Amino acid sequence: MHRRITFWGQVLNQFGLVVVGLFVHLPVWGLVYLAFEGGTMGWPTTFRLWPEEPTLAVFKQVWESASQSLPFVALLKNSLLVSGGAALISVGLGTSMAYAFARYRFPGRAPGLFALLVGALLPPVALMTPLYVLLTILKLRTTLLGLTIVYTAFAMPFCVWNMRSAFQAVPKDLEEAAFLDGASALGTFWRISLPIALPSISVAALIAFLIAYSEFAMGWLFVDKSTNVTLAMAISGALGISTFSGSLLSALAILMSLPVVLLFLLLQRYLLDRLMFTSAGDD
Repeated sequence: MHRRITFWGQVLNQFGLVVVGLFVHLPVWGLVYLAFEGGTMGWPTTFRLWPEEPTLAVFKQVWESASQSLPFVALLKNSLLVSGGAALISVGLGTSMAYAFARYRFPGRAPGLFALLVGALLPPVALMTPLYVLLTILKLRTTLLGLTIVYTAFAMPFCVWNMRSAFQAVPKDLEEAAFLDGASALGTFWRISLPIALPSISVAALIAFLIAYSEFAMGWLFVDKSTNVTLAMAISGALGISTFSGSLLSALAILMSLPVVLLFLLLQRYLLDRLMFTSAGDD
């Protein structure tokens, strides 16, 4: 039974939605406004709805020299290598682990799940010392591969727990039917369980990518060359430079967000499938 909303109740709901929309979109518009404002030197002191001197010169300057004399393309390459590598490793290794935790019973299963949960809840700084020592021993601490390993360690626990839930939601009847038809355990996983869990795997990959793409605080500990700086690290470093204007920082932030938007558009179908699957399961 659905309760009818009165006229004033509808007005109140719409007003609340407008307030929330303004709260979300005004900072984004402020970012866009600053990026196209060519006359802002330093940081703005007033808010305007439209740039006084609209220009694309700021984007050109950021493209040619985003940070520490590095072009934007070089910083983007570092970020994509690190975040893409962390996402692929987390999903690639975490998928089999998640399936094992979802379907099999073996000694140490419960402690292993608890350890993964603790790893997902721990703040990244708690892993700083062991990762620093380990990567120093392996002589990988100051490389992009070492930074990829660091971000993989952050993302892996979340990916395993997320994908484990997806594999648990796969009906066992489908797997048993595949076994009866002569499929092997690997064939059943590859042809039945994996395609059904693919939306959740896509979500896990996207989250792992975002964790690595947006992290900067830990990155400074493992990077000592300007050629290995990522986009997130470049933005955090620019905040401490007095000569770096708000327009340049806004343009850099917009350019940095474009790959994330593109990745979301590519995974949009799988993400929507995941939402629909979750809603159907809740009903």
